[in-house]
Amino acid sequence: MIYLHKLLPLLIMPTIVFIILILICTYKGYRKLIYFFSILFYIISTPIFSDFIMRIVEGEYFYQKLENLEKADAIVILGGMLKINEFENNYVVEWADADRFFKGIELYNSFKSDKIVFTGGKFLFNKTAVSEGSVLKNYAVKYGILEENITVTKDVFNTYEESLAVSEVLGENKTIILVTSAFHMKRAKFLFEKQNLRVIPYKVDYLSTTNPKLHFIDFLPSSSGLQKTEIALREQLGRLYYSFRW
Repeated sequence: MIYLHKLLPLLIMPTIVFIILILICTYKGYRKLIYFFSILFYIISTPIFSDFIMRIVEGEYFYQKLENLEKADAIVILGGMLKINEFENNYVVEWADADRFFKGIELYNSFKSDKIVFTGGKFLFNKTAVSEGSVLKNYAVKYGILEENITVTKDVFNTYEESLAVSEVLGENKTIILVTSAFHMKRAKFLFEKQNLRVIPYKVDYLSTTNPKLHFIDFLPSSSGLQKTEIALREQLGRLYYSFRW
């Protein structure tokens, strides 16, 4: 079920959808529709479009000064910042997006809470690797965080399971500083509040540009532009799903 949950959104992302549509139109001989879908695909692959839609998803850019942030019962750092590279019968874990981790450490060192909670995210399609939370805990200890002040939840596979696991660890009606990527914050905050946790959002890893200066290259399609568009669309699908669920 978890694999279906992860893979199903990919099947309705622009790359696959446009390939299917263009193949159908080619087979049927709908030349004008081929031109239309090709132009549309060009547009959504441009940095100017992807940045626009990502700004909508991330919301207003808001830099939070640590000294203005209230204290909480725990700093909750969501997973999704590591990647795993397999070779032969072994694997290596490397950073993908480290912002969440280092901002969480910074919050701890600023005395915003004496507890850090990492979620025990499992690496999809790899059953031999340890959980992401366990790896992050080891990193945190190396950065001087006391081991007894770090908690790793049980294994989880998505944001909803993360919210349940954190609630089980902390209990209800606790205040948490939630650290996650800006595009992911709205959905994450919604799910954690459904577990009767008071959430202080702390956005990191902004993918959009706050004051973009346009260049001709922003109007040219790119793989990074398409990827950003698909991240934004996938996040919107996640929000839509949970809005219907509750």
